[in-house]
Amino acid sequence: MADRATPNLPSRDFAVTSDFYRALGFVEQFRDDGWMILVRGDLVLEFFPFPDLDPATSSFSSCLRLDDVDAFYDACVAAGIPEIDRGWPRLHPPAQDPSGLRIGALVDPDCSLLRLIANH
Repeated sequence: MADRATPNLPSRDFAVTSDFYRALGFVEQFRDDGWMILVRGDLVLEFFPFPDLDPATSSFSSCLRLDDVDAFYDACVAAGIPEIDRGWPRLHPPAQDPSGLRIGALVDPDCSLLRLIANH
């Protein structure tokens, strides 16, 4: 097995988090009272309970490196995530970044930022 890392993100409510990500094609691989793991192909997101999180002050984030950033973005749009500038959840379309990468963003219901980065 190759080396890998998985993001550990907060969830105020595992059921709400699971439902949100299920609409994007993630399935629960593991869940108990203290941890949840969601999987979509090779993407793995892990969540810990944080019921008192104030989403407005959250600074949690992660990068999703995607072979097909547009397909993932389309799945987000199909799930009804709004393309807005403020609030959460929200979606920002992939665009060419000065770094040369195409980068979009997804902000989940707990205001965790997931950068959507196209693999080269």
